Amino acid sequence: MTDSQSQQYQSSLQSSQQAQQPLSLDDNSTMQPTNYVGFDTITTQIENRLVKRGFVLNIMLVGASGLGKSTLVNTLFSAHLDESCGRNTVYDPVERTTEIKVTSHDLVENNVVLHLNIIDTPGFADQINNNRCWDPILRYIKDQHNQYLRRELNADREKFIKDTRVHCVLYFIAPNYYGLTNLDIQVLRRLSEVVNVIPVIAKADTLTLDERANLKKVLQEQFEQYGLRMYPYNDDTGSRLTPEETQFNKDIRSMLPFAVVGSEEVIKTAKGEAVRGRRTKWGVINVEDVTQCEFVYLRDFLTRTHLYDLIETTALQHYETFRTKQLTALRENVGARNASSPSQMLPRSQSQVPSAHQGYIPRN
Repeated sequence: MTDSQSQQYQSSLQSSQQAQQPLSLDDNSTMQPTNYVGFDTITTQIENRLVKRGFVLNIMLVGASGLGKSTLVNTLFSAHLDESCGRNTVYDPVERTTEIKVTSHDLVENNVVLHLNIIDTPGFADQINNNRCWDPILRYIKDQHNQYLRRELNADREKFIKDTRVHCVLYFIAPNYYGLTNLDIQVLRRLSEVVNVIPVIAKADTLTLDERANLKKVLQEQFEQYGLRMYPYNDDTGSRLTPEETQFNKDIRSMLPFAVVGSEEVIKTAKGEAVRGRRTKWGVINVEDVTQCEFVYLRDFLTRTHLYDLIETTALQHYETFRTKQLTALRENVGARNASSPSQMLPRSQSQVPSAHQGYIPRN
């Protein structure tokens, strides 16, 4: 990233954080109380209630084996959350994740509790035949929506339904020179329809700055060519984004995919500074130096500006789309069954109870 792009991102970040100000109401029906009432404290009340309950964030890691998925997520949250399958030497074989694995942790920062679930998935291109190797991932995402819908339709449903829906997919792209493979295109096309996808260029330290810039340009052209819809989205869902927030999202999309480097190791530079990074025979790589990689931009984007939006977009957009399809199919199935056998129709009091309450939700 150039200095001008870095300055533009920082100014957009500040504008986005300053944009959360009271809206001006020009309606003539709006009245100002003559004395202080106190209902303006409702925001503090909501904040206290949410802080006590905590927040849930479910992140899925998707990509080929050996791209440092576990290492990056450990670096993102400054904690050893997921056991890395990395190699100690270049001669060791690459260990591969063979099944979907969920690791749960509770992180606390300034009295805010984050229930973090990391979903590690099997690597792509590990088999000779990779036809439909994305099916287990898509099935897992839809199963979580399905389970949430079952709990939601239950007559004696829980007060707070456990949220296992995937809020974010970090998609790891290999640091090559030609961009997306055919397999990448097939997987991204399907994932972007059901979940928030954030693409990253893994192990960006293997590329020069010019190579990295060229690869990002190729990838952005491929995203547009194949209609791959990456998060954050345009303001097309009625979310009433301010002009500053809209511009900030536009700046983020112009940076995708983030070129990142992960490292849990703290090393000392030639100046004696302790930094998180990697030591190579060419020098020290500081993962928090924006002139060397874009890890800081990814971390700020995920945690400081868009964490709640990821959760909300999953609930209001992806889950609502799934819910609508399932309930529409349920209604059509019930209508077709009643039309085909009217003599066997149940009494009205019983036929009004959806079969979903009995534990049946049609699958896609």
